Amino acid sequence: MVSPAVRVAPSAANRALGLLRTVQYTHPPTCPCHSNPNHHHHHHPQTPSLASHVRRHFATPVDSSREKEYAFEMAASSIRFGPGATKEVGMDFKNMGAKRVCVVTDTTVGKLDAMKQAIEGLSREGIEFTVFDKVRVEPKDSSVKEAIAFAKPYNPDAFLAVGGGSVIDTAKMMNLYTVFPEADFLDFVNAPLGKGLPITKPLKPLVAVPTTAGTGSETTGTAIFDLVSKKAKTGVAHRNLKPTLGICDPLNTRTMPSAVHASSGLDVLCHSLESWTAIPYNERTPRPTNPINRPAYQGANPISDIFSLQALRSTVKYLPRAVKDPDDFEAQSNMLLAATLAGVGFGNAGVHLCHGMSYPISSQNPGYKHRGYDVEHTIIPHGVSVAVTAPAVFRFTGASNPDRHLAAAEAFGVDISNVKRESAGEVLGAAIAEFLIKLGDQPRGLKDLGFNASDIDGLIEGTIPQKRVLNLAPSLSEELEEEKNELRALFEQSLEY
Repeated sequence: MVSPAVRVAPSAANRALGLLRTVQYTHPPTCPCHSNPNHHHHHHPQTPSLASHVRRHFATPVDSSREKEYAFEMAASSIRFGPGATKEVGMDFKNMGAKRVCVVTDTTVGKLDAMKQAIEGLSREGIEFTVFDKVRVEPKDSSVKEAIAFAKPYNPDAFLAVGGGSVIDTAKMMNLYTVFPEADFLDFVNAPLGKGLPITKPLKPLVAVPTTAGTGSETTGTAIFDLVSKKAKTGVAHRNLKPTLGICDPLNTRTMPSAVHASSGLDVLCHSLESWTAIPYNERTPRPTNPINRPAYQGANPISDIFSLQALRSTVKYLPRAVKDPDDFEAQSNMLLAATLAGVGFGNAGVHLCHGMSYPISSQNPGYKHRGYDVEHTIIPHGVSVAVTAPAVFRFTGASNPDRHLAAAEAFGVDISNVKRESAGEVLGAAIAEFLIKLGDQPRGLKDLGFNASDIDGLIEGTIPQKRVLNLAPSLSEELEEEKNELRALFEQSLEY
């Protein structure tokens, strides 16, 4: 049972206190009250103070075998949030001393006001720029290589990305391989698909102007694309990839069609749920021999938790409104803020099974094209591919940390006062399924995307290499055959919900 402290009072001060208390109640297992499944919080005669909780957490000796991680790092881009902030971008580049800027966008966003504001801002300050507008929505390695080939000879001092996650991620890769022009394309790509080398020097400044409320890419060091030869999505993840500045201007998300609002919002939902339930940072192995090797995706930690839980609560409250009413500016603004909050959360804690399983779902698309997306190619939007497995995933992970799963269910409005801890996964899975169904126009499982049982082997093979995220999955076996069986069960349960 979760402490009543999880229930959040309306005032801002109480809300902050509630977040701290939720974090202190559900954070990693060094306390008896976390690690012992039979130890219920109501045995405490009173809520322990945060100070006593911190003492209890940090008094434990460091794991002397040097296996487990003992530290976490906090990294996020600087964020500027406000309607109309896009027009400041020219001044930002002038303030940085940038002389040549490579502007990155796609053909749809290229026609929108966000792009017009950005170009006017650069022109006003007399900054030379060139525009690459051929970013592919849901990038493939070929589209990323084309973008890199465009940027290298121009050799800009800085990059400006105006668009959704696909645009921002492509700009990160252009920046990386312009600074490392001799590198092989797979050098920095996540192992085992690439070499996973650390990025050893700072990149050029990158300002990101998101036009969707989803990926949170403006705060993270992650860039994702489809490695076609391996039939799986992968990417590069390193703190040095992070944009220098994210300009979050709610005016720029007003142009999103309803379908894009929905699927990008589902990405926020899963970012927050997965980072909130990821394994604790101090359970991750191996501990890095050098801090440069500490991964960006570290496991749940006390700072990420605050961002992840708040992003979850905001998404549950505002996403249905943003999807239903294109004129609900309050809901849209709050979803852009939630996307950024979730980006800070998962950018430091990481995601796990929904994302790991989504990468092959997207890249092995049997021919599905999501309604409301203005693209020529078949597409399973990223948010759709992550959410489709969420009911099954959180039923499966519930036992790993019942308190956290119950706190998440409570964010969906479930009354958890009489829910048994062993039912936490079941209750959260049902709450997510109900949320998706009420949102409307969502595929109710992999069958609706055109997959059937005979495709599951291919989906498992595409999930296994996603070590960076699978390593953070609670409840997943470390033994390969058992892991495959668990993934099979999850894909089977995700055929329909």
